Amino acid sequence: MNPYIEKWLGEHTDDLSAWRRHIHANPELARQEYATTEFVGSTLAAAGLEPKVLPRGTGLICDLGPEGPRIALRADMDALPMQELTGLPFASTVPGVTHACGHDAHTTVLLGTALALHSVPELPVGVRLIFQPAEEVMPGGALDVVAAGALEGVARIFALHCDPRLEAGRVGVRVGAITSAADTVELVLDSPGGHTSRPHLTGDLVYGLGTVITGLPGMLSRRIDPRTSTVMVWGAVTAGKAANAIPRTGMLTGTVRTGDHETWELLEPMVREIVHGLLAPTGLSYELDYRRGVPPVVNDEVSARMVEDAVRAIDPDALADTPQSGGGEDFSWYLEQVPGAMARLGVWRGTGPKLDIHQPDFDLDERALAVGVRVMTNLVLGSG
Repeated sequence: MNPYIEKWLGEHTDDLSAWRRHIHANPELARQEYATTEFVGSTLAAAGLEPKVLPRGTGLICDLGPEGPRIALRADMDALPMQELTGLPFASTVPGVTHACGHDAHTTVLLGTALALHSVPELPVGVRLIFQPAEEVMPGGALDVVAAGALEGVARIFALHCDPRLEAGRVGVRVGAITSAADTVELVLDSPGGHTSRPHLTGDLVYGLGTVITGLPGMLSRRIDPRTSTVMVWGAVTAGKAANAIPRTGMLTGTVRTGDHETWELLEPMVREIVHGLLAPTGLSYELDYRRGVPPVVNDEVSARMVEDAVRAIDPDALADTPQSGGGEDFSWYLEQVPGAMARLGVWRGTGPKLDIHQPDFDLDERALAVGVRVMTNLVLGSG
């Protein structure tokens, strides 16, 4: 344990909770994180650092330490468009918006990491702090950050993400893919419509929808290696109102996810080919909107081992394995440019239900905040 970091934590652990609760009570949606950006920036500036707001006005970067190749540390800042149901005294004050994914904790950990590192007389390597907006919208604010040049001079990048299945005090690390690619499919079908007694005189739109609903996931499962953890799931279907009328239009929306980067590159043309083959005999016209989301987050081995060392420096028992998630994370865009790793920060209290992220009653154990600061600072201080 570095004495400067431990001294800072001893004096500022209560500040970590206060910062997190302030951010939690004042959530902002993607690309609207102006107040959060101001709060983080003013806190950094008050400590003598020089943060720079990103070109779109939300999110910021801040350098510290010596010149030369830098280690980047990233946190996301945006909240989700859902109503909070925690009943906490610091619950969201914004109707229909809440930090149900832990981004309030991510921002707090990175803010604490910045100030803790700033208290160290000499850092062994330069650091770039990235407070990123708009992680919750596809294809993600990480692309804006990369376009703004935030990775120039960066050798590696690291991030933590809250894990409500892992007890506070533990950190999950994995070599290879830790999240999945996530794309969105929207299919609109059109028919002349007609009476259900005479489907042969028109295009049976609902039958066509049903063919795609079952056929597309089924065919993908036969065309793609199951070891890639590829799955296609529909989330919404709309068509018609009357039992005896074939509707003129209908829509399907769903997601396609895969844990394999090479498979992700193949998915869009394969989906288009399968949909065309399924609908060709029906006589229906259609429009397919395939929106690519994010690639999988793939931790390179060197970076993952660095995280493992940073966790072991806290406590050998703090290190945990973690499975690959089916969720998407735009941290993957950074890893398209430079090597790095994302780890999972345990936030479960150790008793009671393990509420998942993106649930309206999600909360976290604030003891995890100091753990996150220790991991991040250890990554920097162990890089000499």
